Amino acid sequence: LAEYERLSHEVVSSEADLAEALFGERPYAEVVIGEYKQSPVSFALFFHNYSTFVGKPGLYLEDLYVKPEMRGKGFGKVMLAYLARLARERGCGRFEWSVLDWNEPALQFYRSIGAVPMDEWTVQRLDGSALEQLADTFKKGS
Repeated sequence: LAEYERLSHEVVSSEADLAEALFGERPYAEVVIGEYKQSPVSFALFFHNYSTFVGKPGLYLEDLYVKPEMRGKGFGKVMLAYLARLARERGCGRFEWSVLDWNEPALQFYRSIGAVPMDEWTVQRLDGSALEQLADTFKKGS
């Protein structure tokens, strides 16, 4: 997925990190695997957030991947439909994800299923030294 998104240089996580996030003492994410003829062809990694606007939890899709040779055959739509049902069953008010602005095939696909771009919002991120610096700004007891 990182290779397709041209972001391999940003990956620092390991299999152990992923295993801990999915199966550790406090799981932070869940994953579903799509299979065809008993072989994995897709996966979706997701977690819950909360919206004060709608007063309900939301389902956030972090990663959706379909093997290149299986794209355009409905596997992505099956995965998203499954997650939409899961969101409904869990009482979620939203199902959201991010997509790179250059990924036109994905953007067209998401429009075809009724997704709406949130153009008025921009993603903000703190990581690395910026995260550390802010965390240390007002230490407890200071």
